[in-house]
Amino acid sequence: MKETIINYLLSVKEEKGAGYIVLIDPDKNSEKKLEEKISKINSSGVDAIFVGGSLILDNNCERRVAKIKSLSELPVIFFPGGISQLNKHYDAMLFMSILSGRNPHYLIGEQVVAAPIVKDLGIEAIPTGYLIVDGGNNSSVQFMSGSNPIPIEKPDILVAHALAAQYLGKKLVYLESGSGAINPIPNQLVETVNNYIDIPIIVGGGIRTPESAYEKVQAGASFIVTGTVIEDDNINIIKEFADAIHRS
Repeated sequence: MKETIINYLLSVKEEKGAGYIVLIDPDKNSEKKLEEKISKINSSGVDAIFVGGSLILDNNCERRVAKIKSLSELPVIFFPGGISQLNKHYDAMLFMSILSGRNPHYLIGEQVVAAPIVKDLGIEAIPTGYLIVDGGNNSSVQFMSGSNPIPIEKPDILVAHALAAQYLGKKLVYLESGSGAINPIPNQLVETVNNYIDIPIIVGGGIRTPESAYEKVQAGASFIVTGTVIEDDNINIIKEFADAIHRS
């Protein structure tokens, strides 16, 4: 029987201590650029690829995802920005609810519309609680979802939401300060959440250095996601991130 992607991710955490996931926005990468980036990702110790973005500005999303899948030696996981980005080329998807917001469309509405499509496509769905934390700017996901971020000075609110995600049966909790965040999620917040919940924590947004990624893992993150830092023709830093995360 083929290993599920969630079990693969859990085995990465078990064997390496933590996993490194690179987020690729298909809207920001030409097919030529994707070839170079995926080649570097394949050879740099990355554990999985997230694909997605808040907006898709052309009709080439599915073709680019197919390109990523054809080149990648790693699982390709859909990081949902909208149903229009859903297609058959993903190995799995984060079946997310934005639990930190109070917008019913992103709590359950979008998920109800997507569920039959996911079933029909045969994509593995990984139930994930998505929590937006204030990163010091108005992030794309915050704006598009109409969700207020959880203030960093309110750890009790963040913990309560993370616990709710666990008790709702989510397999992962994703702490996100947003693409291009000015401030990453503080290490103390990651540690506080980790002390209260028993499911793996993904941390992303504003993580610009391997040392920062290392600190997040030391604080309790199970997976680190970087995106913006490698979008600016800075792909050579990928291996440094992987080494820092895995030495934790």
